[in-house]
Amino acid sequence: MSTREYMLGNVAIARGIVEGGAQVISGYPGTPSSEIIDTLSRMDDRNFYVEWSVNEKVAMEVAAGAAWTGVRSVVVMKHVGLNVAADPLMTLAYTGVKGGMIIIVADDPSCHSSQNEQDSRKYADFSLVPCLDPSTIQEAKDIIPYAFELSEKFGIPIIFRTTTRISHGKSDVKQGEVFENRPIAHFEKLVDRWVMLPKNARVRHLHLLDIQDSIASELEKSPLNELTINNDPQSKMGIIASGIASVYAKEAILNIELDASFLKIGTYPVPKGLIKKILEHAETVLVIEELEPVVEDRVKIIANEIGSGARIIGKTGDFVPGVGELNVELCEYAIANAFGVTKKSNIADSMVDVADLVNITDIELPLRPPAMCPGCSHRAVYYAMKKVFGNDAVYPSDIGCYTLGVQSGTVETTLCMGSSITLASGIYHAGEPRPICCSIGDSTFFHTGMNGLMNAVYNKANITVTILDNRITAMTGHQPNPGMGKTATGDVTVDISIKKLCLGLGAKFVEVVDAYDYKATEEVFKRAKEYAGTSVVIAEQACVIDARRAGIRLKPYIIDVEKCTGCKQCVKFGCPAIEFDAKSKHAKITALCTGCGVCVHICKFGAISVVEQ
Repeated sequence: MSTREYMLGNVAIARGIVEGGAQVISGYPGTPSSEIIDTLSRMDDRNFYVEWSVNEKVAMEVAAGAAWTGVRSVVVMKHVGLNVAADPLMTLAYTGVKGGMIIIVADDPSCHSSQNEQDSRKYADFSLVPCLDPSTIQEAKDIIPYAFELSEKFGIPIIFRTTTRISHGKSDVKQGEVFENRPIAHFEKLVDRWVMLPKNARVRHLHLLDIQDSIASELEKSPLNELTINNDPQSKMGIIASGIASVYAKEAILNIELDASFLKIGTYPVPKGLIKKILEHAETVLVIEELEPVVEDRVKIIANEIGSGARIIGKTGDFVPGVGELNVELCEYAIANAFGVTKKSNIADSMVDVADLVNITDIELPLRPPAMCPGCSHRAVYYAMKKVFGNDAVYPSDIGCYTLGVQSGTVETTLCMGSSITLASGIYHAGEPRPICCSIGDSTFFHTGMNGLMNAVYNKANITVTILDNRITAMTGHQPNPGMGKTATGDVTVDISIKKLCLGLGAKFVEVVDAYDYKATEEVFKRAKEYAGTSVVIAEQACVIDARRAGIRLKPYIIDVEKCTGCKQCVKFGCPAIEFDAKSKHAKITALCTGCGVCVHICKFGAISVVEQ
């Protein structure tokens, strides 16, 4: 008898991986995908290998190597991580796999926690690798075993595209049986297949093209695609929706009480036969999908092939937004506008705009921009950095929780993982005369910052590289990294010394400082600024959240109102634990204080001191 459990989407996907019999799982943390490997790594009864790799390219290659031995493997990343892993992906499509391999990619429409909202379905089309696009959490869990079977049938990896609403939604999930046929790994030395010299690559490319029709035919029958034809001769309306947008569209159709043919698509290549059928019954077809017009463009091509005169709209005609997430209300408006019908529901009409609410009640809502945690060591480092290098310096930065330091004026670029050092080098070599001080986190440095540092040193870039080492991969959920001395599953391993690594990459100026020691941090930045060449400052201090979880408690601080002049310099420091009391015109430290003590060095009047009891 199967059991049901209320699950987070990513937990359900992890369950699907177990049910599918994966033996090797790798990945790099990135919201909204991180909980998948977090869940797997915490399982006590693991009979599989799981790791946090140092970046997505490495993770892809680890999973590929496992799949080449005949076992089932999974690699997990977020959408921008697929950019990093694109190099192995494109050639992996040629070589194919022996054991089933699933590439789980979490897209992030609306950029909830990302620097862009790219559509990973484009990579599937580009690489000619099949893609599965679940519409519900239950479906996301159930797809995994099916994806393994599909991968093994055609000897090709499968892209599994989830989105934020699937990954971070919750649902009642029916669990299935666990796949028990676990093969013994054996790497067969197929040089013609695994070694992509030009003569072999040409042959494998032809093979990849040859199996496309068979893959499309197989996916045509997939339960992820569902067609409902409205046989009413008066109704000539058709709606095609994909992934989670199909759930919104279906609900919108019910709300509007529309008589239309409906095709739900969950596979790429798209089901050509089903699309032809809906085109035969509809004069106007509205395509509803998030982000890029992947399905819409394919429907237009199919319509042209069969000589259909159907009007195909969606992103075309601006009925469906090309950016951000969709929802039921947006789908209702799209359907109503496309077919000239009246909305039955007034859900969207009844929604009150926040700005209108403010006007009605005269409530002044405070601005709450994203901020670093109380006691975060990055804030102290940025403060010292800005004081030494000044307002006129250039401050490239990177991807991590330290990016929230943008309000301190020390985060002036954020492009992609590991880009701060290389951007800084480019800015220097372009002839920028001002001082350049970039920042990068420890996990991001391991990810792709190391190559950037080696390049900067080798090509003599006169820049300062600040490595913010908080001993954790904090922003994505406190996953371990190679500098911590433990693996994803908590096993003790070697801890990689960032200092020795920097020295090994050729840097001559490498100094380590306690990020909470403000005076020492200031002094090391002064020396780094004066150094001619690539200088490296490693600011160490454990993430304040992780430290508290480990039971580390420092004494909090207090402000002596008799000494406080109300200058607000401590408030400008930006720590959420420091507030200004407008009535008393004095600053105060709240219960949020973690005891880092950096604010003591900021106050010019000696008004801040530690609470002794």
